[in-house]
Amino acid sequence: MLMQIADLIGKVKSIVITGQCIGGTTASLSALFLLCHLLSLSVYPPMSVLCITFGSPLLGNEALHRSIRRQRWGENFCHVVSKHDIMPRLLLAEIVNYIPHIQALLQFWHCCMASPHLPVAGLSSQVSNDLKHILFHSVLKDLELLTQADDPSESLFWPFGSYVFCCQEGAICVENVASIMKMMHLMMATGSPNQSIEDHLKYGDYVAKVSRQFLQARNFEEGIPDSSYEAGVALALQSSDLTNKEPVAVMAKECLQMAQHGDKPNLNAANLAIKLSKIVPYRAEIEWYKACCDEADDQLGYYDSFKLTGASRREGRVNINRHRLAQFWNSVIHMLESNKLPHDFDRRGKWVNASHFYKLLVEPLDIADYYRTGMHRERGHYIEHGRERRYEVFDKWWREKSVPEEENKRSKFASLTQDSCFWAKVEEAKEWLDNVRSERDAMKRQQLWHKIDNFEAYARQLIYNKEVSKDVLAKNSSFSRWMEEWKEMKSQVQQITPLFPGFMDGKVVP
Repeated sequence: MLMQIADLIGKVKSIVITGQCIGGTTASLSALFLLCHLLSLSVYPPMSVLCITFGSPLLGNEALHRSIRRQRWGENFCHVVSKHDIMPRLLLAEIVNYIPHIQALLQFWHCCMASPHLPVAGLSSQVSNDLKHILFHSVLKDLELLTQADDPSESLFWPFGSYVFCCQEGAICVENVASIMKMMHLMMATGSPNQSIEDHLKYGDYVAKVSRQFLQARNFEEGIPDSSYEAGVALALQSSDLTNKEPVAVMAKECLQMAQHGDKPNLNAANLAIKLSKIVPYRAEIEWYKACCDEADDQLGYYDSFKLTGASRREGRVNINRHRLAQFWNSVIHMLESNKLPHDFDRRGKWVNASHFYKLLVEPLDIADYYRTGMHRERGHYIEHGRERRYEVFDKWWREKSVPEEENKRSKFASLTQDSCFWAKVEEAKEWLDNVRSERDAMKRQQLWHKIDNFEAYARQLIYNKEVSKDVLAKNSSFSRWMEEWKEMKSQVQQITPLFPGFMDGKVVP
């Protein structure tokens, strides 16, 4: 499979994996493997993966469910379940005592699928009544107990992804775990042992019918609902073929209402947009501060001004705003990872751009504060030991945004340095420069020299591409002073080396 994946990368934009019954479980496992593999490869732009199963048994427990939610892979799985099909519900019941019955049933289904020309109606008569009744009533009983339990997480199997319940009247899509379990029970309760067997063979008919129904208008059976919300619930009940005359209809309506009253990710995203507008003044105040620093007579620049004069009243105000913005963006990440926001939230241009601008503007202040307070002496350098996780998350969002190369070309210096960790790298380079003066070990000195050379080349490339703000080139900035010291050292070495060939071998220390 790895060979096939490697061959497809760069050639296709999406992969769709499907399967029915046990084949659906295999399809889900294959999709999970593919998603994990693509994640490890860091393919950008990411390849889209979609897994569609039909009548597939549940695959994993609550831990797997949570892991998939944490990675926001739920959108990659669509499980189609017919109204009475027993197969998707089997593993929610205690089936240890019915293994031989299930094996016989699977063999029967396999034979039927191998002969698709046979009419489905009446095929269940080939299965013994005892087998049908035992399995149907056992599964139905255990499903009812499970949906009534105080803690459904005790179940060995938990659904993940979206579940599409289909029947002759249409289909409904449910994502809430509790609602999925409840609908599995309520819809099966309206069926019979024969239907629970035959429904597993009708997915082709259901999919074709649902596809046609998208083009048909719907009428309300009992008057026009009072609100669009009630209308949605009423149409969902019709699509599930649960009329108000059936005893389970009331419970099904409550179940669908519970599903709609879930996390409300789109509403949460809308509320976040309002909160984002309220923090704009904090960001604007920091932008104003940067502009003042860039034009100041001391020519220190944005980073060094905050680092050296952090105790002043003006810098204190900026520091408060820095913490306010951090609190907001941390809450955004927490909501996203708690699945309280839409699954594509981190790919929406508004939020990707806003988070990127925040990172470029504020992270230099975080770095300045880290080194001003001496945290690098306690923990180590910023990039490895002090960088907040939110910045790593925003790096990932930005990398996954496909930006044409020509858009990155600049005719003037950037308003903000495009590497938000640039100043942390300057601080490390300053330490290397100090160490290379005193290092007696030839091998370590060469390693330090190599690191400094690499950083200088990197910085010059940023400047050449105009990807730095003008504060980097300010006369008294940390970077400008470092460059002067570095040039002076190289000049000294060029003068010493012909006179003392052993210098680079560690025998002479300047």
